[in-house]
Amino acid sequence: MDAQPVPDTTPAPAARPAPTGPRAARKRQAIVRAARDLFLREGFGVGMDAIAAEAGVSKVTVYNHFGSKEALFTAVVAGGLDEPLSESGRGDRGGEGRSDAPDLARLVDADGPDALKAALADAGRAWGRALRADTEGRALRTLVATEVHRFPELGRAWRAHGPAGHHPAVTNALRALADRGLLDIPDLEVAVLQLYSLLVFPQMVFEQHGTELGEELGERLVVDGVEMFLRRYAATPGPAPAPSSAPGRAPAPSSTPGS
Repeated sequence: MDAQPVPDTTPAPAARPAPTGPRAARKRQAIVRAARDLFLREGFGVGMDAIAAEAGVSKVTVYNHFGSKEALFTAVVAGGLDEPLSESGRGDRGGEGRSDAPDLARLVDADGPDALKAALADAGRAWGRALRADTEGRALRTLVATEVHRFPELGRAWRAHGPAGHHPAVTNALRALADRGLLDIPDLEVAVLQLYSLLVFPQMVFEQHGTELGEELGERLVVDGVEMFLRRYAATPGPAPAPSSAPGRAPAPSSTPGS
């Protein structure tokens, strides 16, 4: 009787802080790249042994960095979603830069409300161009929609990751703008989702139906979306301080009827 293949039941190592340092960063990048390629070719069912071999590391190293296959898959997809707005999206995907990726440094360094509005609109336009050109990211989003029904644990891992974890480049940019006093954001998680909903998610919906926004409609979406976002989150200047009394003089008493 032929031996049957044994499923991979190796337990993940106990949770520990992910390795740090330049060498660890290179290994993490190699793992994510290998996982992305294999997930796209074979789906979520691919084994961790295969991912480790593709990355040129041990399976223990993969678990040390990510803890579970669900966490690795989430990191791969989240990176694909956020990459068009991250610095890595401007020149670090397999060594091929994309000059059309948004420049978040210009957004964060905006000097005043008008510059912020213009920088947000420019970022939105570049974001749309990057999404339309990113065929691999489109494949990743399709993969999520397909695999989440077969592997419900992916949905749980995705929810646990949270918007800030899915979109760190945008989260960090909005946090920096709030710290500088240009935005007033009481709930950063909601603000990130609302910015995506205004500028990005409509393009993804069209894409999932086999079409895309036209250039003219896309421009209106960006302009109005930025206007709506800033109407909600642009910081308003506080009231001017009341003039103080002249030095050495008490305020004039108020007159009252009958005095």
